[in-house]
Amino acid sequence: MNFLNFAPLFGGTGGNSGNGGIGSLILPIAMVVVFGVIFYFFMIRPQKKQEKEINEMRNSLSVGDEITTIGGIIGKVVSIRDETVLIETSHDRTKIRLLKSAISKVDVKAEDAK
Repeated sequence: MNFLNFAPLFGGTGGNSGNGGIGSLILPIAMVVVFGVIFYFFMIRPQKKQEKEINEMRNSLSVGDEITTIGGIIGKVVSIRDETVLIETSHDRTKIRLLKSAISKVDVKAEDAK
């Protein structure tokens, strides 16, 4: 087996001393750019869109909304501060203070409950 045939794969000149020049660099650079664009449109862009929607949901909370936390606690919003929310969770009126970042979704908006 002639190992000189594999030398171009590892940066050597191999048996053929063809000079590729700048043309041999265009294809690998183009492939990196294409994969970068694909990665952006299928991974980064949808995640940023989802984060934006979640932040809008958390910033549009109002008193009376029924929410679910990331831990599965369901309750009604009693008061809202800058970064925290006070919720009422049961018929015993148990109150829990949560960070807004712990809110997973709004089940029923206060306007819809009336």
